[in-house]
Amino acid sequence: MTPHSLLDAILRGAPPVRRRAMAKAITLLESTRADHRVQADALLTALLPYTGRALRLGISGVPGVGKSTFIEALGLHLIGQGLKVAVLAIDPSSSVTGGSILGDKTRMEQLSMQEAAYIRPSPSGGTLGGVAEKTREAMLVCEAAGYDVVIVETVGVGQSETAVHGMTDMFCVLQLPNAGDDLQAIKKGVMELADLVVINKADIDPNAATRAQAQITSSLRLLGFHGNPERDPHDGELWNPKVLQISALQHQGVDGFWAAVCDYRRLQTANGRLSLRRERQALAWMWERIDFGLKQAFRAHPQVRALLPQLQADVAQGRIAASTAARQLLAAQAGGAPAVAHATETAAPQPAL
Repeated sequence: MTPHSLLDAILRGAPPVRRRAMAKAITLLESTRADHRVQADALLTALLPYTGRALRLGISGVPGVGKSTFIEALGLHLIGQGLKVAVLAIDPSSSVTGGSILGDKTRMEQLSMQEAAYIRPSPSGGTLGGVAEKTREAMLVCEAAGYDVVIVETVGVGQSETAVHGMTDMFCVLQLPNAGDDLQAIKKGVMELADLVVINKADIDPNAATRAQAQITSSLRLLGFHGNPERDPHDGELWNPKVLQISALQHQGVDGFWAAVCDYRRLQTANGRLSLRRERQALAWMWERIDFGLKQAFRAHPQVRALLPQLQADVAQGRIAASTAARQLLAAQAGGAPAVAHATETAAPQPAL
């Protein structure tokens, strides 16, 4: 299909035709071929006027916390309310083979059979932050196709994978009842950026879930008081993160979660922070693409490619400092003379013991 026919099918096609067109469009956006990139850019530009109306919801959490089960329960709840739900599930890529299982649809068996749902698994492809390289572009395709809620499910993440916060309207973190002590709850990273924290599997150990809710609530309040200008527990016009208990497997608490999401959206829309967040995300996306493009251009530069094998061997064998090699390669790309190695970099003095 041509970009024009893809655009027409995404905007006006019947549900089966629209879903096939969405899949082909996202595949085109994920392609690294130069001719595909030109077509993808044209398609994305044509889709932009039809985007921006959906709620972008990021779901993160450690492996085994029940993200897929929770998303299926939430998706079925939203479809029951007449909404259309798209799920972009990011699957980790193997660092050994580069492959990815892409089995998230099998975990959402009931949701995947709904006509009002669209589930797209994508490999992380080595991209850091728990998301895939083209997740933002895939979100725009889903929005243009008329989906009301776009959910991004990250790979099982730790405390530093927070990229999904930079591309969604609301960042939700799932936690287990016995996830650690008070100190664990205030560690920076994911918890610091969470807009909503959900204690899943609360039915297994209700007492532990209640303790975890109290600990995390106290920790989030502490983070709000210290160093986060976006949060002030005393300012009624700002959203302050909440902590909820649910059991996704038992479909308990999902309605309360969605009510909290709706409260967040109303407040952030009224105070203008939702539009400001999207503006900042769009600019950050632009600079991220610039960084990626510059890295590609650097690797493809003829002089860099000519120098790279020998310099890599020199760095690996300890004949030259890595920083010196990097400067020489950058100088080669810029067309200048290679930087001269400094003796202090190649043979740094050892500190006295």
